[in-house]
Amino acid sequence: MKLLKTLLPAAVVSFSALMMPTTFAAQWHMPTPYGDANLPTKIAYDFAENVKASTNGEVDIKVHSGASLMKHPEIPRAVRTGQVQLGEVFIGIMGNTDPIFKHDNIPFLATNYEQARALWEASKPEIEKQLSKEGMMLLYTVPWPAQSLYTKAPVNSLADIKGTKMRAYSPSTSRLADLMNTTPTTVQVPDIPQAFSTGIIDAMITSPSTGANGQAWDYLSHFNEIKAWIPKNVVVINKRAFKRLDKASQKAILDAAATAEARGWDEVTAQEAKDTKTLADNGIVVSQPSEQLLKELQAIGVTMTNEWEAESPQTLTPVLEAYRSK
Repeated sequence: MKLLKTLLPAAVVSFSALMMPTTFAAQWHMPTPYGDANLPTKIAYDFAENVKASTNGEVDIKVHSGASLMKHPEIPRAVRTGQVQLGEVFIGIMGNTDPIFKHDNIPFLATNYEQARALWEASKPEIEKQLSKEGMMLLYTVPWPAQSLYTKAPVNSLADIKGTKMRAYSPSTSRLADLMNTTPTTVQVPDIPQAFSTGIIDAMITSPSTGANGQAWDYLSHFNEIKAWIPKNVVVINKRAFKRLDKASQKAILDAAATAEARGWDEVTAQEAKDTKTLADNGIVVSQPSEQLLKELQAIGVTMTNEWEAESPQTLTPVLEAYRSK
């Protein structure tokens, strides 16, 4: 009986310790699909460092870049299920989940950074609502440089690339490839060089950053600055993981996220100019779109905007109206 009385308090303490919610994980994991040379990844590393410093190491985020922990399409599900605490993902890749995630993959809906910012602000409430339904919370977004056309030969009209294989990386880019009379072929960023070299793809629409960081001059020759849209990455966190943190740690994460987002929008234009120059300096022909090509692509943009809105008018029409009123 004396032994039981001695052990009972210790057992209660041990059980209580197990039942108390932990305020942080020993180490959190943040997968991102892009390599270390990309601006979003650089920002992710700084975000993690800011969180660690402001929480005195209590929230220690390890960034896994270049799809080293998991492939890009797997990241949203991993965050949603708590397999990882947070992750970075290209918004458009979630387009099959809900059409609101396609908002910044629509050609010629927003073609400069002021428009892209306005489109983001109009879309953000619905983005947050949908993420919440899926057990996630938005932390911050980072825009990519404007998306332009990479090919192995000059392109003055869509007829010049008809029947070729076009890289796709989201539902919207697959639809775009169809409307361009090309064949959509899904290829993630790390696989682009090999895909071009082996003939899996013949063309792609992506940022100058992707081309510069992937040394596109080794496998193609032309970069046409159509500047069709300005997509974004989002960093999302598992809601349960966030809610388990104490208030001070939550604030530290949100403050670091606000800093990260501001940096992304501040630095993207300089990054675009730098990476476009890198392409030219390495022998890629950088050109402006012909009037015919621009007209053909803008017509596709109108079609895709209408199709997108028709997917969920109740949700998307107010988003478009809010954007166009800004």
